[in-house]
Amino acid sequence: MLKSIALIALALLPGVAAADELNGANTAWILTSTALVLFMTLPGLALFYGGLVRSKNVLSVLMQCFAIAGAASLIWLIFGYSLAFGEGNAWIGDFSKVMMAGIGRETLAGDIPESSFMLFQMTFAIITPALVIGGFAERMKFSAMLLFSCIWLVLVYAPVTHWVWGGGWLGAMGLYDFAGGTVVHITAGVAAITAAIVIGPRKGFPNTAMPPHNLTMTVIGAGMLWVGWFGFNGGSALAANGDAAMAMLVTHISAAAGVLTWSVIEWVRFGKPSVLGAVTGMIAGLGTITPASGFVGPGGALLIGIMAGAICFTATHFIKRTLKIDDSLDVMPTHGVGGIIGTLFAGIFSSTSLGVFSGYGFADGIETMGSQLGVQAIGVVTTLVYTVIVTWIILKVVGAIVGLRVDEETEVQGLDTAEHEETGYNL
Repeated sequence: MLKSIALIALALLPGVAAADELNGANTAWILTSTALVLFMTLPGLALFYGGLVRSKNVLSVLMQCFAIAGAASLIWLIFGYSLAFGEGNAWIGDFSKVMMAGIGRETLAGDIPESSFMLFQMTFAIITPALVIGGFAERMKFSAMLLFSCIWLVLVYAPVTHWVWGGGWLGAMGLYDFAGGTVVHITAGVAAITAAIVIGPRKGFPNTAMPPHNLTMTVIGAGMLWVGWFGFNGGSALAANGDAAMAMLVTHISAAAGVLTWSVIEWVRFGKPSVLGAVTGMIAGLGTITPASGFVGPGGALLIGIMAGAICFTATHFIKRTLKIDDSLDVMPTHGVGGIIGTLFAGIFSSTSLGVFSGYGFADGIETMGSQLGVQAIGVVTTLVYTVIVTWIILKVVGAIVGLRVDEETEVQGLDTAEHEETGYNL
């Protein structure tokens, strides 16, 4: 009798549930985070990107985000999740989880339902190819975009996810990527600039000004992204605990530092800070802190956010003005460059080699800074090279099947009317 009472009392205590038992608090947090991450794409990213393009193409961007959400969800259900998180080998998962085989209501991944983990990861699989469309906005055929995104999800996103989070070789090496510096931001940024180079610039670039048609829409979308990023990074702790709380804190600090750094640089260089610069600095700060969010403290996050604003600002102008690459919505300089430096910074600011700063909000790490930084560099380089090669091949294949680019008349007319027989505004 006493033993039974003791067991009941123990079960009621928070944080002492057995590893193979459902944890309600953790489950509730992951379900909430899943909604936040989906909110980042629909409507957050859709509105952010939609406001940045010209008015004749606004619906095409919104349509692309919604279509990718639908297609990526079904691919993830049928076999994408299995390729990413099936046991498989060091390079790719197997087909043991096709159509969620063996996953029922009571099946757990740690102490949360595997269905909730699968759904949480599905939202990452949605937003990553949706980020890529910013590289070729306003000039790719809808059919080509959809075919490219589906193939890319299977051949780039799923394998890299397995390498890092699914039991693959980068995870085994000890790569620090808490919420997607390599898996999401490097793959998306590199794929975007590869597509921009292959498909070519928009008609008139770089001599014709192509300003955003609705910055109000962009700012609304940016605000949604900032809020949703709490689920993106905080949810990656897969628990309602101190790791999630710290991840959310450092995410917010880095975003705030990115906003102010980008704005100050514009203020000094051009005389006035711009709204577009502020929201772009926010994205830079968020993308850069993402891989490090589970490994650094507030001090590290502050420095990461400042450097993100400065480095990504420089990268944006270098790609557009020096290299003259028409990465339409600056996916590579914000997400790609942010993911690269954030992944490297995770190896620096999490290290005990910076112990002199440990009392000022820098996290303690497990490995020495030098060895961990080497692992981070391997993760960056291999992800970058693999993404470039496979993305280029996919683009060439899709181009041969359906053609990549709309014709000149369609581009001048706008994709909304030509591709969808609709217009964003009827005023």
